[in-house]
Amino acid sequence: MTSRRHFLQGLAATLALPSLEAFGSPVGSLAAAPRRLAFVYVPNGVNLSRWLPQGDTLAFADSLAPLAGLEKHISLLRHLDHDKARANGDGAGDHARANATFLTGCQARKTAGADIRAGISVDQIAARQMGHETRLPSLELSTDPARRSGQCDSGYSCAYQFNLSWLDEDTPAPAERDPRLVFEKLFGSGNAKQDAARRVRRKSILDFVRGDAKRLQGRLGATDRGKVEEYLTSVRALEKRIESAENHHPPQPPIACPAGIPESYAEHIQLQFELMALAFQTDSTRVSTFLLAHDGSNRPFPELGIANGHHSISHHRNDTELLDQIATIDRFYAEQFAGFLRRMAETPDGEGSLLDHSMIVYGSGIGDGNRHNHDDLPLLLAGGGGGSLQPGQILHAAEGTPMTNLHLALLERMGVQAERVGDSTGVLAGI
Repeated sequence: MTSRRHFLQGLAATLALPSLEAFGSPVGSLAAAPRRLAFVYVPNGVNLSRWLPQGDTLAFADSLAPLAGLEKHISLLRHLDHDKARANGDGAGDHARANATFLTGCQARKTAGADIRAGISVDQIAARQMGHETRLPSLELSTDPARRSGQCDSGYSCAYQFNLSWLDEDTPAPAERDPRLVFEKLFGSGNAKQDAARRVRRKSILDFVRGDAKRLQGRLGATDRGKVEEYLTSVRALEKRIESAENHHPPQPPIACPAGIPESYAEHIQLQFELMALAFQTDSTRVSTFLLAHDGSNRPFPELGIANGHHSISHHRNDTELLDQIATIDRFYAEQFAGFLRRMAETPDGEGSLLDHSMIVYGSGIGDGNRHNHDDLPLLLAGGGGGSLQPGQILHAAEGTPMTNLHLALLERMGVQAERVGDSTGVLAGI
């Protein structure tokens, strides 16, 4: 049998392969494939009246309409709170606390200095225990630059707003925003000079593994050969999209984005989602986070006809026009997420799909941006968790339930031992 963690290797490339019949993985149940865990963060809360469904049936409202057709893969979670994102005597700073608390369940120390403190995040609890089983213990993604210093929100360090994942209470795990660097982390040789030389020569990753791929395919059955060909095609397509972003920035006016980052925000998000999907498909990691934008982000959306910044709009004061704009932004983010879920659902993995074997939390650490509330957060849980989840429902937790109870439930399904996460009080039931 071929090893499950088989790689195609070349002088300046290393491609982990997806699951194939030749790997000899046990079959016959969804639990045969590894489970994946991901968290996707949406900034500034949502327009709840257009985000929440009417009634107790999972029928997506206007803002989540792009997810239509995926109902059987998704649950909407109600009444999960983050008490430690509230002021609790620390005054203003809800955006900083929303990010810092989302995966930690801990109160962020109010400081703009180096003495930051939050807590280890749920993804890193998982990575500590199972990260040795994959090439990368975890994968942290963002569309914002990494920051670990400076003052951002009402006396809080920028480290809180610009980081979702925390290695321990005073060490954030910086996310990567440049798709090229993520691509190299997943598929490069690990030798920076060789990888740089390959790019200068405009050589594809696939040029360096072609011989190894040809030898492998000669030993595979027809089904596996088709899977490998489809996988290599998707890698090359992604590589071309990244190259396009690097090569087509006009010289005037100067572009703030470094090479590798598209000018189009939607394209940027889609590239990062595609990289996450490929990381899961190749079992390069089983744990990932994606900060779509930091809370408090004041990004405008001219492509949606919205000239004002998202954060400014989120203080809507019940203005109908502003609420409509928030709903439009919410729908934009849902469209990107829906594309990712469909990609996962269409990718075979063991006896099911990548989505069948994943648990993906999507939501915000703020409910209504105008109120800065941290109760009954807007949250979706997607995937089947290897048969351990019951998607397709609206789950009403008891009011005041810590969101960290959800974290504990997901860790349990990942086979990770944890007594608590932040302020958790028990394992969330019914998911």
